[in-house]
Amino acid sequence: MIGQRLSRARKAAGLSLRDVGAQVGLTHASIKKYEDEQATPTSATLIKLARALNVRTEYFFRPETVALDGIEYRKRSSLPKKQLKAIEHEVIDQIERRIELENLFPTSPVFPFAPVHGLSHQITDLEQIESVVENVRKAWDLGYDPILDLIDVLETHGIRVFMIDTNTDHKFDGLAASVNRMPIIVVGSNWPGDRQRFTLAHELGHLMLSGLLADDIDEEIACNRFAGAFLIPRKSVERELGVHRNDIEPKELALLKEEFGLSMAGILYRARDLGIVTPAWRDEQAKLFRIKGWHLKEPGKQYPTEKAHVFEQMIFHALAEEYIGESKAAELMKLSLTSFQAIRSLEGSDAATHQ
Repeated sequence: MIGQRLSRARKAAGLSLRDVGAQVGLTHASIKKYEDEQATPTSATLIKLARALNVRTEYFFRPETVALDGIEYRKRSSLPKKQLKAIEHEVIDQIERRIELENLFPTSPVFPFAPVHGLSHQITDLEQIESVVENVRKAWDLGYDPILDLIDVLETHGIRVFMIDTNTDHKFDGLAASVNRMPIIVVGSNWPGDRQRFTLAHELGHLMLSGLLADDIDEEIACNRFAGAFLIPRKSVERELGVHRNDIEPKELALLKEEFGLSMAGILYRARDLGIVTPAWRDEQAKLFRIKGWHLKEPGKQYPTEKAHVFEQMIFHALAEEYIGESKAAELMKLSLTSFQAIRSLEGSDAATHQ
């Protein structure tokens, strides 16, 4: 157990056997023996290894290991291999803590993911994705109104959502995968809310469209269409903009972004996809966005970031019901006991909103 976790943490940190050995005062051969389970590190060495690899010592003794299956990355091709390993390590660490916490409850606190009925026909045209989205929103009782808390909607329907800090790495948006047949979506915590929401909806598209796309349909383009339609469905777009427009004011786009949480550029794409504006007009607006620098940062206030609060809520639920104690709760949240107690007592300016 320790050896497998040591190897995974070392690779995620991008360190060689010699690198780790040098940091803890041992030979690379000694580290290799630990990883191969031919020797067991002492408590003092384990503490040094945890510091070198930036993990808690409890990490080496966690009872359950998981593996990510069917990973679908946004922008995967541009990510260095070391960065992919680090992302996967962080994701797996969060999933393991989540599973450990869920298993402490007498009955599962999370509803199982259930496929949406009516999504069995092969998709041969991107226009068909509009109907797929309507089926999903109908099955999930979402209507045509804006989705105010997208993470909560996904979690409510059995999709675990995790947020990771990628140190503002512009090459990572998110990923979809499964663990023990449990669908998960991961999104970068450092992005503006509208970009997070599009990524979450895009990754949901990977889950919902899996196995449905014809061979000549590009999956990334299809998931982009799904994301836009899920965040602002056809009826909502037509209600707000009409069925045909010769021009759309930037302020209209900004107001719709504020209401539906989809970027101004994303709304322009929706208007083009639905035939409300011509492709040529949308392309002209895209050029204007680039000239004004709006393709990098859109005008106005930044859309609020999404909050992944289910894990933390479950910790305090388990604490209230005495399924766990403070020490275990602090460990699961990767906090010192003192820091956790301050959060529990609502002390400090951000104690009530810790993520």
